[in-house]
Parts: sequence; structure tokens; C-alpha cells
Amino acid sequence: MLGKTAGGLFWMFRYLERSENITRLLSAALRITLTRSATTTNEWVSVAAMTSIRDSYEQRHEYYSSANVVDFLLRDHSNPTSVLNIIESARNNARSVRTALTREVWEATNECWIQLNESLQRPVHEKRLPLVLDEIRKQNGMVRAALHGTMLRNDIYNFSRIGTFIERADNTARILDVKYHVLLPTFSHLASSLANIQWETILQSVSALRAYRWLNGADINPTEIANFLMLDERMPRSLIFCLNKVSSNLGHLERSYEESHTCHDLCNELQSQLQNNSVSEIQDYGLHQFIDEFIGDLGSLSKQVEVDYRFYE
Repeated sequence: MLGKTAGGLFWMFRYLERSENITRLLSAALRITLTRSATTTNEWVSVAAMTSIRDSYEQRHEYYSSANVVDFLLRDHSNPTSVLNIIESARNNARSVRTALTREVWEATNECWIQLNESLQRPVHEKRLPLVLDEIRKQNGMVRAALHGTMLRNDIYNFSRIGTFIERADNTARILDVKYHVLLPTFSHLASSLANIQWETILQSVSALRAYRWLNGADINPTEIANFLMLDERMPRSLIFCLNKVSSNLGHLERSYEESHTCHDLCNELQSQLQNNSVSEIQDYGLHQFIDEFIGDLGSLSKQVEVDYRFYE
């Protein structure tokens, strides 16, 4: 496969995953601010931090509000990571690799772009926001369903999945990094009201609150949350789940091309760091430091995949 084609697939699905992740963060923040007005400003600051837009947002806005943050993240053309811009980037990448996609995947991607451009033509009122966020997730789900239902399990599929799971792992790690102060080693089983709010936000931001309660009951336990989102291989947005998928798809490429690259070694090292550590060991090391290093290592892995598979040649 041409490197440009591999890169187009990789980034197409990174962008689609990123747009869906933004909707999850906004949904969680909206739910928290509607039920607990005292935390409104802090919650929107956290959303800006988790999406890495604080600097660009503060250049355009003097204060944080739900309307401003939502508009900036969903439809502001000056924000390169707004959902509108991300979906357009995903579609442009899909168009550049059109011959590598089935008709169903291309049509689902194009329909996603058309529908969201229509829905986001005007600022989204708070009452309409849940419907718009649901629509973004559903449109993304149609593309993902078309990928799983119609694509051969070959290098095209593997590059698409690698992009998806690198982006997903990065998102979960950034949520944990921003919220790490409520997951410090000095955990208290009887958490404060504010801490409970933050823990619920973490779980809701990755659509994991119900799954967590299935496994752990109604009690909020920060140690179990950290374990669930980092080391539980059953949780589809945990760090280890995502790294296992990246490793598997890189392994398929290695066998298919009969070549091993530096990115394979980096992925194995990152995977081992998660597999060989318990939550207590991570706490002793320092949760913030561990996650911060993970984010850096994941970025290095992503760049190495681009180099090894010659995305820009």
C-alpha cells in the first residue's frame, strides 16, 4: 500500500474518533453543570483542558461559559479541532483514499459530513445540544459499522483501526491527566461531594459509568476507577484495551509485509508498561507522572508509525 493511502486511512479514523470523543466530553460536562451549578465554570475549564484548546479559546473569549465552549468545540471555524473542522478533515482524507474504501464506508462518511454541516450551521441552543451530540455519535457509528461490516481484514482495515485506538487511548489518558488530582495516591474511600462529581465526570466522559457500576456497584471508589480506565482489558476505552488493539493490528501488518519496524518495538514497550504494573504500583510511582509519560510515549508511537509506513511519500 502507498504510504499516503495508509496515512489517509490512519488520520481519517483518528479524526472520526476525535469528533466522537468531544461529544462525550460535552455530554458529561452538560450533565454535571445542569445538576450542580456551583461547578459550572470549573467544568468548562476542564473540558477546554482535556481537548487542548485552552490557549486558543482564551484568545477569543474573556470567560468560560457553556455557550462559548460548546460553540468553540462544535462549530468555530477558527478552531482546527472543532467538530466541523475535524469531520471535514476526515472526509477529505476519505476522499483521498476513496479507492481503498468500500462504497458503504465512503457514503457513510460523506453523509456524516453533510448532516453535521446542516446541524451545525447555527449556534446550538442548550435545549437542542443533547440531540445534536447524539446525532454526531450516531453518524460516527454509521461509518464504524460500515467499516466493520464491509471492509476486508487487510492492511486497509489495520491502518484504520490503529488510528482509531491511538486516538481513543490518547483521549482517555488526557481525561485522567486533567482530572488526576482526584485520583491521587492519598485516596479516601469516603469521598467528598466535589470529588464524587469529578469521578462521575471521568466515567461519563468515556461512557463508562454504567459499566463501572455493573462491575463495582454504586460506590464510587477512585482506586477501582483508575484500574478500570487504565488496566481493565474488558473496558473498550481503557488504556490497555486500546494498546492491545494497536499491538494486534500492527502485528497483522508485520506479518503481512514481513517487516518489523521501530513502531512495533515502541508499541510492545508501551503495552508492557501497562501489563506489568498494578494500580498500587502506579500510585506509588505517581499517577500524574505515569499518565503524562504515557501520553508522550503514545505520541511518539503515532509519529513512528507515520515514519515507518512512509505516510508522506
